[in-house]
Amino acid sequence: MGAEPLRWLFDLLRGPAAGIGTTGVWWRGLLVCAIDGTTMAVPDSPASLTVYTKHRCNNGGSGYPALRLLMLVSCGTRTLLDSVFGPTTDGETTYAPRLLRSLGKGMIVLLDRNFAAQSLVTAVATTGAQVLVRVKSGRHLPVLRRNRDGSYLSRLGAVAVRVIDCEITIARATGRRTGLYRLVTTLTDHQTHPAAELITLYHQRWEIETAYLEIKSTILGGRVLRARTPAGLDQEVYALLVTYQVLRLAMAEAPGIRPHVDPDRASFTIALHTARDLVIQVAGVITDTVIDLVGTIGRRIPADLMPDRRIRARPRVVKRAISKYNAKGTVDRTSYKATISIDILTPPDP
Repeated sequence: MGAEPLRWLFDLLRGPAAGIGTTGVWWRGLLVCAIDGTTMAVPDSPASLTVYTKHRCNNGGSGYPALRLLMLVSCGTRTLLDSVFGPTTDGETTYAPRLLRSLGKGMIVLLDRNFAAQSLVTAVATTGAQVLVRVKSGRHLPVLRRNRDGSYLSRLGAVAVRVIDCEITIARATGRRTGLYRLVTTLTDHQTHPAAELITLYHQRWEIETAYLEIKSTILGGRVLRARTPAGLDQEVYALLVTYQVLRLAMAEAPGIRPHVDPDRASFTIALHTARDLVIQVAGVITDTVIDLVGTIGRRIPADLMPDRRIRARPRVVKRAISKYNAKGTVDRTSYKATISIDILTPPDP
């Protein structure tokens, strides 16, 4: 069949799938979304190696070539607004401009430090979308005017920005951890967009990491992609994105989810298992002209909503020895209840 029909289907399906009143999707009239990237392992076949390369690691090359995937995600529903992918020979900031076509007024984009390049922030601002990006704490940004909420006005190239310096402390039963953060935003009015709310909003960026978890771990089960040719991989990735988006659309439209229930409480695992059961049982086959777009998936999700999300903290570690994170000895993988405190800092005048 090739990738083109699936690419067309993905373009047809992509979007936020939520109205203006949906809980957790909008902030002060702005659609909250995020851009980030990940990698996926592809088969170690001669054909794949003509396009995709293996990563260099501390203990030699990786076992499989890798594909780089970048997504633009609506943080509230984790639906896909757009996506691009290709070989890892190009970095995330090279792929990111290809997502600008899906940005515009009425949106705020959350970005991590890797995307804090002046040219990229300028390009995003040109689309009419607002930006909230973390930058390195030592990055020089001149203080042009201070605001009452502790933030200050500055410039990032030709773009007028507002800078927020803060100290975030996470306390749990095993101890406390404090970090310094510097956020830059194109929302320059401190009265309509308070600094404290922007700091809290930035935490929503992690929703895109959960989306990648659902795709790579829940759907794929951590497996290597199956197609052994570049054309086949294009088709498979689009099929994967379409499947994910269809499930997320069903979850967003499920009765009882909107508008007063946070979409975070909908279980992606229930949606996936329900869809698989229907395929295996050949159930829900269309027998007349009435098509139920919400369907069985949308009805089962509200029946078993997850509890409100708790504030938890967990050490950032992995098992693989090639990782830069601690993988030796006994590793604590427990999730602990946590409390978070935020202090806005006022840097000295230069």
